[in-house]
Amino acid sequence: MDEDKQKVEHSLVALEKYLESGVHIGSRFKSGDMRKFIYKCRSDGLCILDITTLNDRILTAAKLLSRYEPAKVLIVAGRNYAQKPAKKLADMTGAKVIMGRFTPGTLTNPGNENFIEPEIVFTADPPVDGQAIRESIKARIPVVSLCDTSNMLKNVDLVIPCNNKGKKALALIYWLLTREILKQRGIIKSDDEFTTTVEDFESKAEREEKDLIKLEEKRPSFGRDRMARGRGGRGFDRDRRRRR
Repeated sequence: MDEDKQKVEHSLVALEKYLESGVHIGSRFKSGDMRKFIYKCRSDGLCILDITTLNDRILTAAKLLSRYEPAKVLIVAGRNYAQKPAKKLADMTGAKVIMGRFTPGTLTNPGNENFIEPEIVFTADPPVDGQAIRESIKARIPVVSLCDTSNMLKNVDLVIPCNNKGKKALALIYWLLTREILKQRGIIKSDDEFTTTVEDFESKAEREEKDLIKLEEKRPSFGRDRMARGRGGRGFDRDRRRRR
């Protein structure tokens, strides 16, 4: 069955919208952790993510993030195309945001002028936002992250399996997260009240996606012989990780 034959019950947006944005298109590499989120691999080697799981995880993440005080939510976006949608999400929901380089010690060193104490961290890409994730571990802060097929999931508490490199895919995901968070908080009552468009979240950066993809393809594939290990306990009900 082709990827365009996937069906989603109770979809947050029309299936065609998901497909047009490419949120389900992964890379040619797949980690052992991400295998369970992969719907199929195409003849050209690209892995296709399961849209039903993506849809459900966006809603789960929105429900989780909405439980925290807005100022206690930290959104981190080191990847170029994730920065504009991340800032838009933060601006519309009241969260804090760090774009670009994440200064070491931001979450762990009280003497750092940028020191903050969020209660949950949301990242766009585990390798790119690795410093933020490592500091979250030390500070016992739960992590929600967008993850592509090649990502390892160690130290990520809630995974949103998706294309986390394409600007259209990122715009749609952050747009949906914003809408659903506002609905969960009762700020808007229905989808119709959310008048901000997906295009408002889309990055205008000139950097080519293919350059970012090339960097990813230089990394070794973990799919055959490596699995994430050492998922130790550090608060936030580590049993949640078994359900990633």
